[in-house]
Amino acid sequence: MKIARTAALALASVTALLTTAAGTATAGGGTPSPHTAPTGDGAQALCKRVPKIEKRLERALDRLQGNATQRGSIARLAKRAENAKAAGHTEIETFLNDKLTFRRSLVPTLEKRQKDLIAVKTWCKANKNGSEK
Repeated sequence: MKIARTAALALASVTALLTTAAGTATAGGGTPSPHTAPTGDGAQALCKRVPKIEKRLERALDRLQGNATQRGSIARLAKRAENAKAAGHTEIETFLNDKLTFRRSLVPTLEKRQKDLIAVKTWCKANKNGSEK
């Protein structure tokens, strides 16, 4: 009898908690409101971030173009692929060569972003960091 009453109280407590949680969820609207389309181009925020973006791009390019002792460099990954080939690990070599191909493709992309960022920086200076329309 005591166990049944304890179980009934526990069930009532769980039901009350679930009802409260469900009531809270629907009281706030139930479903989140859909996102609205942006009204501007974010020029002020981008102008503010230009120095940080410049540093990040420069750091990434320096790392990629580093020598074989530089972690993350193309040269280091090429050396690893070469070592895998010498050891006869063809699957490892294939994986590393695919990774190497991608890493090499990053360099022109990052260099293009650097050039684009120079144009953005010039625009920001000419337009008071995006505050002019």
